[in-house]
Amino acid sequence: MARLSTRQQNRMSRSTFAFPNERKEPLNDARHVRNAIARFDQVEGVSDAERDAAWRRIRAAARKYGVEVSARGWRQLTKGGRTSRSRSR
Repeated sequence: MARLSTRQQNRMSRSTFAFPNERKEPLNDARHVRNAIARFDQVEGVSDAERDAAWRRIRAAARKYGVEVSARGWRQLTKGGRTSRSRSR
Protein backbone atom coordinates (compact mmCIF):
# COMPACT_ATOMS: atom_id res chain seq x y z
CA MET A 1 0.00 0.00 0.00
CA ALA A 2 1.39 3.39 -0.98
CA ARG A 3 2.01 6.25 1.41
CA LEU A 4 -0.54 9.07 1.35
CA SER A 5 0.60 12.12 -0.54
CA THR A 6 0.24 15.59 0.93
CA ARG A 7 -2.49 16.25 -1.62
CA GLN A 8 -4.40 13.14 -0.53
CA GLN A 9 -4.06 14.11 3.14
CA ASN A 10 -5.26 17.64 2.41
CA ARG A 11 -8.39 16.24 0.74
CA MET A 12 -9.24 14.05 3.72
CA SER A 13 -11.83 15.14 6.27
CA ARG A 14 -10.41 16.36 9.58
CA SER A 15 -12.37 13.62 11.31
CA THR A 16 -10.18 11.05 9.54
CA PHE A 17 -7.16 12.04 11.67
CA ALA A 18 -6.31 11.02 15.23
CA PHE A 19 -5.23 14.64 15.83
CA PRO A 20 -7.66 16.58 13.60
CA ASN A 21 -6.48 20.12 14.51
CA GLU A 22 -2.93 19.22 13.51
CA ARG A 23 -4.10 16.89 10.68
CA LYS A 24 -1.69 14.26 12.01
CA GLU A 25 -1.98 10.47 12.03
CA PRO A 26 -4.61 9.56 9.42
CA LEU A 27 -6.90 6.67 10.36
CA ASN A 28 -8.21 5.66 6.95
CA ASP A 29 -7.17 1.98 6.99
CA ALA A 30 -5.64 -0.71 9.23
CA ARG A 31 -2.07 0.13 8.19
CA HIS A 32 -2.50 3.79 9.12
CA VAL A 33 -4.16 2.88 12.43
CA ARG A 34 -1.16 0.71 13.37
CA ASN A 35 1.13 3.54 12.30
CA ALA A 36 -0.81 6.08 14.39
CA ILE A 37 -0.31 3.88 17.46
CA ALA A 38 3.39 3.41 16.70
CA ARG A 39 3.95 7.15 16.21
CA PHE A 40 1.71 8.39 19.01
CA ASP A 41 4.77 9.52 20.99
CA GLN A 42 6.06 11.61 18.10
CA VAL A 43 3.16 14.07 18.06
CA GLU A 44 4.24 17.21 19.87
CA GLY A 45 2.46 20.32 21.02
CA VAL A 46 -0.81 18.67 22.06
CA SER A 47 -2.46 18.56 25.46
CA ASP A 48 -3.35 15.45 27.44
CA ALA A 49 -7.01 16.16 26.62
CA GLU A 50 -6.17 16.12 22.89
CA ARG A 51 -4.25 12.85 23.40
CA ASP A 52 -7.26 11.37 25.21
CA ALA A 53 -9.52 12.31 22.30
CA ALA A 54 -6.99 11.02 19.75
CA TRP A 55 -6.72 7.72 21.62
CA ARG A 56 -10.53 7.33 21.49
CA ARG A 57 -10.45 7.96 17.73
CA ILE A 58 -7.62 5.47 17.29
CA ARG A 59 -9.48 2.80 19.32
CA ALA A 60 -12.64 3.34 17.24
CA ALA A 61 -10.69 3.08 13.99
CA ALA A 62 -8.90 -0.03 15.29
CA ARG A 63 -12.26 -1.71 15.93
CA LYS A 64 -13.48 -0.64 12.48
CA TYR A 65 -10.44 -2.06 10.67
CA GLY A 66 -9.88 -5.10 12.91
CA VAL A 67 -6.62 -3.91 14.47
CA GLU A 68 -5.89 -5.41 17.89
CA VAL A 69 -4.78 -2.88 20.50
CA SER A 70 -3.39 -4.34 23.70
CA ALA A 71 -2.80 -1.06 25.56
CA ARG A 72 -5.75 0.12 27.64
CA GLY A 73 -4.79 3.77 27.22
CA TRP A 74 -2.12 5.97 25.68
CA ARG A 75 -0.45 6.47 29.05
CA GLN A 76 0.49 2.78 29.05
CA LEU A 77 2.53 3.50 25.95
CA THR A 78 4.72 6.09 27.68
CA LYS A 79 8.41 5.47 27.06
CA GLY A 80 11.41 6.71 28.97
CA GLY A 81 9.48 8.78 31.50
CA ARG A 82 8.10 11.17 28.94
CA THR A 83 4.64 12.02 30.20
CA SER A 84 3.54 14.10 27.24
CA ARG A 85 4.55 11.49 24.65
CA SER A 86 3.88 7.78 24.19
CA ARG A 87 4.92 4.70 22.25
CA SER A 88 3.16 1.69 20.70
CA ARG A 89 3.81 -2.02 20.87
